Amino acid sequence: MKKQDDVPLIFNLFPRHFKSIDNWAEMIPHVKEMGFNAIFVNPFHETGFSGSLYAVKDYYRLNPLFLKKNQDPADFGPIQKFIKKCKDNGIDIIMDLVINHTAFDSVLTVQHPGWYKRDNEGRLVNPFAIDPGDGNKVTVWGDLAIIENEHGSDREGLWNYWDSLVGFFQKMGILGYRCDAAYQVPAPLWEKLISSAKKRAPGTMFYAETLGCQLSQIEALAHVGFDYLFNSSKWWKYDQPWALDQHQSNKKIAPSIAFPESHDTDRLASEHPGTKEAQKGRYAFEALFSKGLMMTMGYEYGARTRMDVVKGSPDHVDKPQWDLSGWIKQVNDLKMKIPVLGEEGTWRTLSDYSQPFLFLRKDSDTGNKPVWVCINKNL
Repeated sequence: MKKQDDVPLIFNLFPRHFKSIDNWAEMIPHVKEMGFNAIFVNPFHETGFSGSLYAVKDYYRLNPLFLKKNQDPADFGPIQKFIKKCKDNGIDIIMDLVINHTAFDSVLTVQHPGWYKRDNEGRLVNPFAIDPGDGNKVTVWGDLAIIENEHGSDREGLWNYWDSLVGFFQKMGILGYRCDAAYQVPAPLWEKLISSAKKRAPGTMFYAETLGCQLSQIEALAHVGFDYLFNSSKWWKYDQPWALDQHQSNKKIAPSIAFPESHDTDRLASEHPGTKEAQKGRYAFEALFSKGLMMTMGYEYGARTRMDVVKGSPDHVDKPQWDLSGWIKQVNDLKMKIPVLGEEGTWRTLSDYSQPFLFLRKDSDTGNKPVWVCINKNL
């Protein structure tokens, strides 16, 4: 069976779990041995007062926390060295593109104050979220300020800034972009950024992070050029049809990437039952579910400590409670060798959701042979 070259198998390298950028390359042999072909790195830019990786203060300076003593944050040499080592090993790089907000104390609030959303008194507006179960519970991110990407007085200047930012990292060799909270950014802006980037480098890929949004918000991104979406299969309990319905609907927009956990979720090994069998079962399902797959670092070792974007450190790297590296390679190799596993496909159930075992069939949309799957819900 011929291997498929365009199936993204992504390893999430969490930068706060390393002493410096210079240590990132130590992971490359391990990543390659497990069969992954891409590395996604969370934001590595200079952060604002909170220290959150997603509160970017300056996109053109590296986070000093990830540098050795006396290294210049304006010098991207360490990143370029890492990119080169990845390329030498056939590994693609994906970085976070966070453009719906910045740190509250971003340099852009001074350089371009008109680029931000403001209240009636002219103050910067913080992002917030209302608890769907209790409308009185509101979470406000006071370390962030919302960018006015849609109706700002200098929209052209702002959009050109984002375009130049992508171009800056493309020249560095980064051709993959995870677009954080993509649904909170106007579709025309994404269309501009994606089309411009692909003209500069045709192999550039854009991955839309759309978790937690409405279907209509995903549909609004249908024609802007995203290569992949991230799907919600991680939360499927195999007891209702919603995941398969969502899969069928969203694949009309773009193929998707599944994952058993992420930096936004608790570690799977920390949840009930927290066994090696459950860890393997969930990974196997996510590998089968959609075209792409992503795994966070430490999953193979049963890491329990959640990735903390604000306070995470190398001290938070858990000691292995098992090692699934060899088994993960077998699953990844299987996904690359069986054609229908490397495409979005069409799922349908062959048994009732109330049973302890769920039988499924995945059909190809391109004429490849189907596969049949049995899920043991008791793992």
